[in-house]
Amino acid sequence: MENVERLLKGTVEELDRLLNAKNVLGDPIEKGSATVIPIVSYGFGFGAGGGASPKTGDGAGTGAGGGIKPLGAIIIDSDGARVESVQGPMTTFAEVIGKTAGKAIDKAADSAASKRAEG
Repeated sequence: MENVERLLKGTVEELDRLLNAKNVLGDPIEKGSATVIPIVSYGFGFGAGGGASPKTGDGAGTGAGGGIKPLGAIIIDSDGARVESVQGPMTTFAEVIGKTAGKAIDKAADSAASKRAEG
């Protein structure tokens, strides 16, 4: 049973390391005057078990699985701060971030151009 306790303790320590705001709010992406902060949702599960038998000896194991889902981004630009959600099916997290960052950068560039034209 010591093996199970050790494995479970290691799993819980790893989960503690993973459960923080940095994993929900990604690193800011800066381009020109716009900043995009990705927002994601993630979930996971884990289990541990073990046993001992006079015939087979001791045994223990752990398992885990998880997933990540992009939700949107916080966009900070010359118009202020806003949250934009991801819409439609996306195949990869990198694709979502790329598209969201591209939209934010385009909006910031359009906004800056229109302000220059007005002023």
